[in-house]
Amino acid sequence: MSIKFVPESASFHLTAKDTSYVISIVDDEKFVAHTYFGKKIPDENVNYLLRLGNYSLPSKNNRERVNFYSTFPQEFSTSGLGDFREPCLMVRDKNGNSCCSLNYRAHKIYAGKPKLEGLPCTFGSESECTTLELECEDSVLGLEITLLYTVFENLDVIARSVKVKNCSGDPIDLLRVLSACVDFDGAGYEMVTQHGAWARERHVQRRPVLYGKATVDSSLGKSGHEQNPFMALMAPGAGDENGEVFGFNFVYSGNFFMQAELSPIDLTRVVMGINPYDFSWRLEPGESFTAPEVVIVYSDKGLDKMTSTFHDLYRNHLIRGEYKDKKRPILINNWEATYFNFNTEKLIDIAKEASKSGIEMLVMDDGWFGKRNDDNSSLGDWFVNEEKLKGGLKYLVDEVNKLGMKFGIWVEPEMISPDSELYRKHPDWCLKTPGREPSLARNQLVLDYSRQDVRDYIYETMCSLLSSANIEYVKWDMNRPLTNMGSACLPKERQGELYHRHVLGLYEILEKLTEKFPHVLLEHCSGGGARFDPGMLYYSPQIWCSDDTDAIERLEIQKGTALVYPVSTMGAHVSDVPNHIVGRSASFDTRGIVALSGTFGYELDVTRIPKEDREKIPGQVEMYHKYNNLVRTGDYYRLTPLFKKLPYECWGFVAKDKSEALVTYVCIMGVPNIHSRRIRLKGLDENAFYRNEETGEVFSGAVLMNAGININVNHDFEAKLFHFAKV
Repeated sequence: MSIKFVPESASFHLTAKDTSYVISIVDDEKFVAHTYFGKKIPDENVNYLLRLGNYSLPSKNNRERVNFYSTFPQEFSTSGLGDFREPCLMVRDKNGNSCCSLNYRAHKIYAGKPKLEGLPCTFGSESECTTLELECEDSVLGLEITLLYTVFENLDVIARSVKVKNCSGDPIDLLRVLSACVDFDGAGYEMVTQHGAWARERHVQRRPVLYGKATVDSSLGKSGHEQNPFMALMAPGAGDENGEVFGFNFVYSGNFFMQAELSPIDLTRVVMGINPYDFSWRLEPGESFTAPEVVIVYSDKGLDKMTSTFHDLYRNHLIRGEYKDKKRPILINNWEATYFNFNTEKLIDIAKEASKSGIEMLVMDDGWFGKRNDDNSSLGDWFVNEEKLKGGLKYLVDEVNKLGMKFGIWVEPEMISPDSELYRKHPDWCLKTPGREPSLARNQLVLDYSRQDVRDYIYETMCSLLSSANIEYVKWDMNRPLTNMGSACLPKERQGELYHRHVLGLYEILEKLTEKFPHVLLEHCSGGGARFDPGMLYYSPQIWCSDDTDAIERLEIQKGTALVYPVSTMGAHVSDVPNHIVGRSASFDTRGIVALSGTFGYELDVTRIPKEDREKIPGQVEMYHKYNNLVRTGDYYRLTPLFKKLPYECWGFVAKDKSEALVTYVCIMGVPNIHSRRIRLKGLDENAFYRNEETGEVFSGAVLMNAGININVNHDFEAKLFHFAKV
């Protein structure tokens, strides 16, 4: 097994593909120490790395207990006893005190990976995974703290979570329960995160970890446009293809907190978990709390290998359902084509024209329900507006199906409009703080998903909708953050649970819906890409990447997203020009090539675009069917530096068996009086030969990777594909 306990050193050795992670039990008090994390090592005793000779161990001499805590590399940090770095666990006991400790009690090692109750998480079979449960305790508080680790044996991945149980006879309030803590020895690390805003999500940022704390978080009630629950720690000298990189990703869709901290004696601590902001959780005697999962990836070959590992993990061990390994239908969405101004006739016209070109699905976006003709009303009233859709929803779906096309629909079930039948009937169903005027965003409020009656209503309403016609795709949107956090159903001592209970309520509904409608393709959206996280990928194989569909702006968005998330998860469409957000006009060819590195679809009025563009759609459809298996399942490689701004972008996909490769090159801005660009490929078989499909030229894999190819594409917004097949 890939996890073993070594009694002689009182240490646990977790061994993944090229990775070792070592935990040691120290002193008579059985402190849990983080001993090593990095390149695989065979040694069974590496406790010298803990520098125990530098400490006066507490069980031998309590005189320097505070100094011990302040420098000891805790596997799971606690508060109030002397470790003044960031704690993972903090409580409030019956006396109002917040001190807590963690000491080893027992352990279990077994094949396979457990589910986390009510939470999304990675999965794997008994032949793929081994799990360690470290059972620890705070005997004073009567808390049982179980640290869970799962090793993926063929990937450089360790998944971590925590379960806290109240074994005392009194209530205990949890004030923070983070999911992972790793102490690194030394300074000079760099921190990589993803930042952004609406329409420019997941741009990549790299900065040094300096003395003090560098925090990235969300208090929006969702992962958010502004930050993503991902962080990489790069060892000194690491880059795209070289050096050690440690990647952390939080499998959660609500408020998150992640931090890198450099202490005055050059120890670097990384923590990640639920944001302690406005969080508390009351544990009654006998009750437990399970924290969401953190996925940790190790790479000894820079960011490239980290990316590849995340992609393989999520494609094979997170995404579920019918479309996990399946080509997605090419859809056309009417949002940018019509916005709210549509009816049955208009949608059928779009479908008729689209079907002629090989487009496979029509998606009806916002505006089909209640009295919704703009974004000021009707959220919550999930019944068809028959003034718009004459004959009802089933008639429209049947007519679209007659054209040989599938049908999809947009919903936003977490929201409620003040101007809606649902709000007038149940004003207490939304999040509200007593005595305060609710803060509106997009003129809407948020339903209280901590309430069972609200969840039952939404589930039953969605079931009724999906059963009313042959709906084969759902775009599930969420267009505002959570504010005015108050629930009419929670007592005052549990109001701090509301953020987390809302996310748990969402997960409950999604789990039930995906079980009941396994053939429906679910795509998540949140004002574009404001909830692009692993938690959502557990329920849907794809997420709308950004509301900004401009091909050139999408280069940065999609590159940043693909740093962690598989290209197959990124919703990407060809839209109209001038682009509705930035006003840019890229060619129809370029828009199609960029959207190919995603789920691929259209967001325009196919009946009104120029004839020369419409005539290109069949060719783009053919391009998608030709290359999608490679794009969806192959290894993704960045062929331009991640952190360097260039006037062009280039990336590639290589089949797992190295039989073919697809290279995408996009010129952002032309540069006068230059040579053609030379691009070196990655991931090929250096001993094989490959034919350029366009020119017929044959090259060795070695020359393609070590010398490269010349690309003469130098006009603004011009793009080109290069396909190489093994001969």
